[in-house]
Amino acid sequence: MEANPVLFRDLTYIFVAAIVGGLVAWRLRLPLLIGFVFGGIVVSPFTPGPHLSNLHTFEVFAEVGVVLLMFSIGVEFSIPDLMRVKWVAIFGAPIGILCMVGIAAAAAKLGGWTVKEGIVIGATVSVASTMVLARLLNDAGKMTTTFGRVMIGITIVEDLAVVCMTIILPVLSGSGEGIFMKVAWTLGKALILLAPLTFFAIKVIPRLLRQVKRTNNAELFLLIAIAVCLGTAALAQAVGFSVALGAFLAGLSISGSKDLHDVDTQLMPLREAFVALFFVSLGTLIDPKVLLKSLPLLGMMLLLIVVGKFVVWTAIVRLFRYSFRTAIAVAAGLTQIGELSFVVVQVARSAGMVADDVYTTVIAASLISIFLNVFIVRGTLGWLDRKHPEPAVA
Repeated sequence: MEANPVLFRDLTYIFVAAIVGGLVAWRLRLPLLIGFVFGGIVVSPFTPGPHLSNLHTFEVFAEVGVVLLMFSIGVEFSIPDLMRVKWVAIFGAPIGILCMVGIAAAAAKLGGWTVKEGIVIGATVSVASTMVLARLLNDAGKMTTTFGRVMIGITIVEDLAVVCMTIILPVLSGSGEGIFMKVAWTLGKALILLAPLTFFAIKVIPRLLRQVKRTNNAELFLLIAIAVCLGTAALAQAVGFSVALGAFLAGLSISGSKDLHDVDTQLMPLREAFVALFFVSLGTLIDPKVLLKSLPLLGMMLLLIVVGKFVVWTAIVRLFRYSFRTAIAVAAGLTQIGELSFVVVQVARSAGMVADDVYTTVIAASLISIFLNVFIVRGTLGWLDRKHPEPAVA
């Protein structure tokens, strides 16, 4: 079989863009994913210079990045840590999501967009990036503080809410007649289908991995881990769920087994490569011309993300009787959107709820919000450390 030179050339463009963009972001002390997206913009068909020839091929590759990322989130999911902040996380996160959806729907109506577009925008901007937030907290040494645990607890519940969004949004794309019954039926059917999938993830996967681990063969263990991750994602898709849900369940099935956590360590280099490819691929989808025509929408999204989420989360955290200092710190950390927002808007686009301009604008809003969030978090935590230092919680 003759190799496709265009494919390998495009792969080279993608990884060179990731390396150069990542290095620039690292030098500027910004999250690497910002550099990856900028690198993607440089090699996109919408900008001058070298560009990719077949974007669809790399969208498929990027999906693998989402699967591996969701698997890692599942492995790192800590139920005991979540239980320490269970009330504000389990009940506060849904309240925050519903508030943002409501505010976005109202803003969309004022801005001349449809209510469905407003619902999608609200769902998209309501989900902060656990990955970005965790890295910022680690860099600042604040992961074990009260506000650090509250932030991560909320984003974990938001990650789980994304699963519900991927199920509900396609239903909302239909006609308005009996929409609530359709949503209830879809969620009920999803729970019925989810039961055997969850049983498989909890009972079969850990036993399989332990059997393979006894061989002490690192290569075989890695191959089985990849097969488990991708296979569970494929199984979830086959019964009507997203691949992200399947991968998350696979990771969650071993989250409580410390002896199996080296699965994630084994997969990390592969995961990082595909995640880089995912964010570069997102950058290639940003059309500057479309974005210039969508500046009002971009402005509305940024206001919702930075101002709206800050106000909403300050109020919610205070509602659960945390200190004003903790509420401000948590709200500052949640003023961004990230990788799972792309999953939400991608599902909505596939369901015909939003056009390509909304999709492009969400990617741009995410990039800008993460960039701003770096300085918002650093500035807020620095001010809190000087004025109101908070001791770490054991």
